[in-house]
Amino acid sequence: MDEDELLHRYGLHPVGANLDEVRGLLAARTQLERRAQGDGDTELMKLCCVQLFNAGNLEDVLLIWQAKSAGMDADCSIDIQLLCGSGLAATKAYLSRQQLPEAERALQRLISCEAAGDFEEFSVEGHSAWYAAYYAV
Repeated sequence: MDEDELLHRYGLHPVGANLDEVRGLLAARTQLERRAQGDGDTELMKLCCVQLFNAGNLEDVLLIWQAKSAGMDADCSIDIQLLCGSGLAATKAYLSRQQLPEAERALQRLISCEAAGDFEEFSVEGHSAWYAAYYAV
């Protein structure tokens, strides 16, 4: 599946079982990207992350983080803000409650990016609208 097919099939706001399919696709692509940079198709991975961001489920934060941290290309392609579909404060609170090293790494990256100004004027609605324009839907 490529970006166009994924966008056509689910749009930017998949729901229900379609979200499970997006999660499965992202997990599979993340594994490929970890094995060899470029094999995961980071643009497709980014679209999956946008779809999960729009769903706003905190349970997806670590899946998005795993995708972002799969390699250098993925890190550059997947915006840090995509972890925050439930908002920055809720995401930081969620990550701080997790007892996993990857959650701590994600939290520290969010804190660092926030301090650098990457979340100035951030809103879930604004970011979602920006991606709707980016994907021209």
